[in-house]
Amino acid sequence: MVLYFTSTAVDPPANIYVGKDKVENETLIAHGWPEDIWFHADNLSSAHIYLRLPSASPDWTSIPTPLLTDLAQLTKAKSIEGNKKDNVTIIYTPWSNLKKDGSMAVGQVGFKDNKLVRRVYVEKRENVVVNRLNRTKVERFPDLREEKMERERGLRREERMRAQEQKKEDAKIAEERQKLKYQKEHMYDEIHTDENVMANSNQDRDEDFLDDFM
Repeated sequence: MVLYFTSTAVDPPANIYVGKDKVENETLIAHGWPEDIWFHADNLSSAHIYLRLPSASPDWTSIPTPLLTDLAQLTKAKSIEGNKKDNVTIIYTPWSNLKKDGSMAVGQVGFKDNKLVRRVYVEKRENVVVNRLNRTKVERFPDLREEKMERERGLRREERMRAQEQKKEDAKIAEERQKLKYQKEHMYDEIHTDENVMANSNQDRDEDFLDDFM
């Protein structure tokens, strides 16, 4: 089961999802999306919280402060130990930076690049924030693998459509260039027709034609 929350701290609202337990966390780790940002209590046991940004190439370093507060408060609340403490640090990083190998326990992750891990400090629990988020909670039983496969199929369809549009645009540009080239190469064709050449030639004129200029 996956828990879904909606943050109205930003407009449009942001989508957040949480694994119910460490087994579910394994599935979330395996089938995350590039636009997912992972949150966890630092050095404490906690749920894996994911923020799904609206873009596949998100600027995850510029998450709006109100939204970041929501994520930090929810992460703290989803830590049994952290929820009871003040002065808790929450870490976050893109899903793509998570590292998982066979030596790690269920639900445990590492990082490919520690420089891509950021921290946000939570002084204390803010019930107003946590309660607002809890009112949006929805429990679902999604097929995360199928959802990711469908997303990837959609991306491939979009890529094919972009490629087809680009191909049409390239063909149109090539045709226009060919027309311009033809016009440039043949712009004097009418001037050099036999009729025009004869009209401008002195060869067949009367020998007294120059008298017109005297």
